[in-house]
Amino acid sequence: MTVPYHVIEIFTSEEARSDGKPIADAVIDLLRHVRIAARCFVSRGQAGYYENGEVASSRLEVLSLNLPLKIEVILPAPEVERVLPQIMEIVSDGIVVVEETRVVSHRSRYRLIPRNLLVRDIMATPAVSVARETPVSEVVNILLSEEFNALPVVDGAGEPVGIITQGDLIRRAEMPVRLGLLTQLDHSMVSEFRERAEKLPAADVMTAPVRTVRADEAVSRAVEIMRKHELKRLPVVDEDGRLAGMITRLDVFRTAVSHPPLEAAGPEPVYVDWDGVPRVRDCMRTETGAVAPETSLDAVLRSLDERSVQRLAVVDADNRLLGLVTDKDILAALDPQPEGTMRAIIARLPIPGLRRRPAERISLSTTAGEIMKTDLITISEDANLESALRLMLQHSLKRLPVLDAEGHYRGMISRNDLLRLSART
Repeated sequence: MTVPYHVIEIFTSEEARSDGKPIADAVIDLLRHVRIAARCFVSRGQAGYYENGEVASSRLEVLSLNLPLKIEVILPAPEVERVLPQIMEIVSDGIVVVEETRVVSHRSRYRLIPRNLLVRDIMATPAVSVARETPVSEVVNILLSEEFNALPVVDGAGEPVGIITQGDLIRRAEMPVRLGLLTQLDHSMVSEFRERAEKLPAADVMTAPVRTVRADEAVSRAVEIMRKHELKRLPVVDEDGRLAGMITRLDVFRTAVSHPPLEAAGPEPVYVDWDGVPRVRDCMRTETGAVAPETSLDAVLRSLDERSVQRLAVVDADNRLLGLVTDKDILAALDPQPEGTMRAIIARLPIPGLRRRPAERISLSTTAGEIMKTDLITISEDANLESALRLMLQHSLKRLPVLDAEGHYRGMISRNDLLRLSART
């Protein structure tokens, strides 16, 4: 999602006033007061013509020195309705123009997210929601058809009363695997889950109460809430408490890299390397849980569960990255298997943020090297944060393997790691 922007242009003159104050000063004071992610530029012309026939010039032989002024305000589109009526009140003498514009980059010094960018500027609207009585089967179908993994539950007045996340579906509706694997798995456990889901109302599985953020709060506030409570998304409410939209980690990340990379002469994009943004090494988590290619499937599943992750790096004896093994790779490589074996495998698959009780060992001879994925996207530990964000968004990655200058595996950088720094940098 790219944040839409507009430009407000004001054509006025040096002599024009608003309550005795020059119009340019009045506009700047207004923007300072409302605190939005806007930039304002004031320029004075050398000459001009006004609709009353007056000619303005800086030349000495011309009597009029009432030179024209142009005031330009560029701001996120959702803020136009907020400030435009006030600007029109200020401009008692002049012309006001509003135009859509294409912004390819909006940066604030040393920050990826402009300080005064508001939640309403980047939130997704309209927000998809369900009622308390909506069957969980319908919730699952909605989530499978969209790119998000949670749905707010609203009451008759449209106020959020709860939220249904992937974890809620697993814990309370006994969904056997995460949503990303549900359509991949053709198994009786999935059929059994769908039958249960048809009889369950949303109210029985939702998390309540639900944390929300107001549309007029700063994006940094939403990030703070998500970080503090380990959330990936937040329902957004208006001033009356009604659901107005949703903001997610992805919305924050997409805003931080809302412009396309510069085109290179070759197939690889060129990423602008600029000062002030942390490097990958500053926010990555050093990984000590990589496995060797000969590691058994049982040991891989145990390591995935212990770390509550969906993927593990596979490295050689020199700690060079050979591939990644994921829960999706495991299912793709082993399905179909006998009923009992498949149930044992599914019971061992990791669930993000949820530790399962120990399950029976799996004695299949499959190894990590046999099922690992080798066509990998990696990043250098010296790369900047923006490059990591862009790669993860471009390839829909939740974690990105990090290599040092010699190509040794250093660890992973995750969306959570990026969220910690995206609004502070």
